[in-house]
Amino acid sequence: MFESLSNSLQKALGKLRAKGKLTEEDVSMAMREVRLALLAADVNVKVIRDFIQRVQERAVGEEVKSSLTPGQQVVKIVNDELTQLMGGESSKIKMAAKPPTVIMLVGLQGAGKTTAIAKLALSFRQHEHRPLLVAADVYRPAAIQQLQILGSQTDVPVFELGVQERPVDIARRGLEEARAQGADIVLIDTAGRLHVDEDLMTELESMKAAVNPDEVLLVVDAMTGQDAVHVAETFHARLNITGVILTKMDGDSRGGAALTVRAVTGCPVKYVGMGEKLEPLQPFYPDRLASRILGMGDVLSLIERAEQTVDMEKAKEMEQKMRSASFTLDDFRDMFQQVRNLGPLDQVLKMIPGMNKMKGIDKVDLGDRRFVRMDAIITSMTKEERAHPDVMNASRRRRVAIGSGTSVREVNQVLNQFEQTRQMMKKFSGFGKKMGKRSALGALKGMGGAGFPGPMPDASMLSSLPTESPGSQAPKRTHKKRKK
Repeated sequence: MFESLSNSLQKALGKLRAKGKLTEEDVSMAMREVRLALLAADVNVKVIRDFIQRVQERAVGEEVKSSLTPGQQVVKIVNDELTQLMGGESSKIKMAAKPPTVIMLVGLQGAGKTTAIAKLALSFRQHEHRPLLVAADVYRPAAIQQLQILGSQTDVPVFELGVQERPVDIARRGLEEARAQGADIVLIDTAGRLHVDEDLMTELESMKAAVNPDEVLLVVDAMTGQDAVHVAETFHARLNITGVILTKMDGDSRGGAALTVRAVTGCPVKYVGMGEKLEPLQPFYPDRLASRILGMGDVLSLIERAEQTVDMEKAKEMEQKMRSASFTLDDFRDMFQQVRNLGPLDQVLKMIPGMNKMKGIDKVDLGDRRFVRMDAIITSMTKEERAHPDVMNASRRRRVAIGSGTSVREVNQVLNQFEQTRQMMKKFSGFGKKMGKRSALGALKGMGGAGFPGPMPDASMLSSLPTESPGSQAPKRTHKKRKK
């Protein structure tokens, strides 16, 4: 996400960090590179001009001149201005004083409205709400069936009247049904078009007048850049939208829509969608995204994700095993499984401050296949071998390599990685006496922007995971017997 923009901005600002004293010329050169990076990210030209002007005015002011680290102070200014550009703070859904809260989702075809509405319903369900989905898209083939399937997958009821009824009547009847069922959130899925047209806008205006929604959220594809902003302007002019949902954010390497839509329309981005899996929409936090763009990590989001996916009881039990030296290969496999549950490892690592500067991290392959091969190696061991890895002599390692379809080298890598992890976790256990949520997640918070405690590790630990190389086949039994 935003990889191109992030790399360009970090490169431009990295030159300032190393300087003990900054001149106006230094700042001007850096801002020129920032301007080019934002242009390449498809950010609105007027927005770029205003942004650069604000940063430059602050960067040559007294707050930088009197700072002990002027380069870092400029980076902080850019971070602050990026945050303000995207809205300053997270914007929450406006809940009705008397339930149900009515939310209309609008947008063009292909933006991901139907999937977004199911993900939004899932988000509300996680917070103990009782949502109802209303299928008011009667034009797109199988739109109602798609919403019903998504509703069954998320365990959210769907109200539909078929394709013969008028969308306005469906929305009105859906609101009545929500009151009858005791639902406190009504999510209305509306029809889209391949382009903005008068019929679409007139129908949406009639629907809005009929149900008087508390929120009108526009769903746009983040990868369309400035086109997404133009669509937002058009919808806002006719419907007075209250917020934006940006979908497919994980595929957007530029970031033009996220950086521009608030400044151009005045409408806050409220949620973002990541990936195609049916998982809750993520609230949009401008400060966290600005921090990630500038390579300073996003510890708070990592903590929230860990709270949702990591089994803290298992983590506590694992920590106790490490302290008592009873940490086994089965525990090692469980630990990596919990890490995988956090999401793609390359994305998780980027949330940790300083990890993007870790030596060799860009050359390490962090794909899921590596963990699959590691799992195969551990599974091919006997119960005794997994509990006591010290018994793994040369013949046992050859047997495991053949059984897992890997090589002896990869088996050695897994065993070395296990030992490194055991030693490293002993050191990390010094952060707290327990590994409950408070201490384990508190250790992450303690990282802040200062990086890891002690020397920064290199990528050798990650690179020692089993790789998938063309020559990784089971070894042939060509080893000569050693003389006793």
